[in-house]
Order: sequence, then structure tokens, then C-alpha cells
Amino acid sequence: MSTTPAVAKTNAVRAEGLWKAYGHGEAQVVALRDVSIEFATGQYTAIMGPSGSGKSTLMHCLAGLDYTDHGVVNVGDTQITGMGDKALTKMRREKIGFIFQQFNLLPTLTAEENILLPLGIAGKKPDSEWVSRIVKVLDLGDRLKHRPSELSGGQQQRVACARALASRPDVVFADEPTGNLDTKSGTEVLRFLRQSVDEFNQTIVMVTHDPVAASYADRVVILADGQIVDELQSPTAETVLDKMKHFEEIVAAKEEANQAADAGEAR
Repeated sequence: MSTTPAVAKTNAVRAEGLWKAYGHGEAQVVALRDVSIEFATGQYTAIMGPSGSGKSTLMHCLAGLDYTDHGVVNVGDTQITGMGDKALTKMRREKIGFIFQQFNLLPTLTAEENILLPLGIAGKKPDSEWVSRIVKVLDLGDRLKHRPSELSGGQQQRVACARALASRPDVVFADEPTGNLDTKSGTEVLRFLRQSVDEFNQTIVMVTHDPVAASYADRVVILADGQIVDELQSPTAETVLDKMKHFEEIVAAKEEANQAADAGEAR
């Protein structure tokens, strides 16, 4: 009987042994402690944890916005660890999209000009069919000639989403993308991010505090004190809330496991 070989699932982003600390001596704060994680292509991951857990630091290191003290980060087949600033900037333009809480739109440009700006900076001609498809999905067709001040918060964030996907990046990093939005606008953005994974095979890595936002993801990664302490597959708002209710127990169990592993190595 013949068998079909399994197709290896590729990773859009992979990190191994990441360490990151700020400050020195007694004032030093360790933001990441030996973090290893993979993000499969076409997967939507939410990163959660309390303030100071290291989730934004992790995202910044994965996206090449911050340097690690130790460890390696790969975006696709490209190792970004050790890259010079010029090469890193070029890589971010070509392979990474960003969506921030503050939208980061240029006020003097129209929505259309904001969407196409990264492509222009990179010297690339936009794929008009692809951009039109994104604009249609985000329902921005009648807002393209408007400046940010003429758009609602939800519309501005949808423009930011379109800008992030216009270059067909390997991965989109979203840092609290619904943090400044009302419930209706936030839901629209989250639905689009989910749709971009399901229809465009986009990879999304999102930092959030919101269990409802996390429920749109394929998995939730939970951080505490710079370490991954738990993961949740196919989350719902209820299962995420339940995890966070038992957060202290999860952290204690992780610490106990670490101590047991350290004791085993000492022997």
C-alpha cells in the first residue's frame, strides 16, 4: 500500500533561547528568560500575560524592533539575529507588517496614500489587484481619499490593517490593535484579522489583554516573568478567562517544574 508523505508545516517566525534584560546590577530587569517559540505559517497567535510579563518585548524582538542579549530569531528562512540596521530595515519592509494601538497614520496623507506608503518607501510597485481585494474586504472603498482626521477610530485602524497587508508580508505583528477602539470597531478589526488568516493564509501574532480578542486566535500563548507558562489551543473567551483566573496556579506550577529540572541537572 502506497503512502503519501506528510507535508512539513513551515514556520513564519521561530525563536530559540531568547534572553533580554534592561538595566544593570540591582536595577536590572529580565524581560525574557530563555524563550523558544514557533509561529506556523497561516496561524493566528495571541500573546497574553500581565503587565511586565514580557509580551511586548517578545514581539519587538521577533519583529526585529529590539535586539536580544542571547538567542536566535528567524523570520521565514532568514536569521535576523546579528543583522545590521540597514539589512534589518530592508527585511522588515519586505517580510513584516505592523499594526499598532495608536494607528500611526500620517495625518497629511489620504487613506490610500497611507496604505501604499511602505511600498513606496521600499521602491516597490503595488499589486493593484491585491490592494483592491484588501480594501474591499475592509470596506474602505469610499474612504480612500479621506485623511485620518476625517475617519473614525475604527476606519483608521482598518487603514492600518490594509497598510500592514499591502506588501504581502510573511507575518503581521499586532500590538493591542483594538486597545483604542469601541466594541463595534474592535470587532470589525478582529474579524478582518481572522479573515486574513483564513482567506489569505496570513500569519498573525497579536499582543492583547482582552480575552475576547484572544478568542479570535488559533492559540493563546501566556507569559509571566519573561517565560512561556502555558498555551491554549482553539481558545474561546470563556476558556481564556478561566486560564487567567488560575494564572497564579499556572505560574506556580511552572516555577515548580523549573526548580525540579534545575535540581535534576545539578545531580
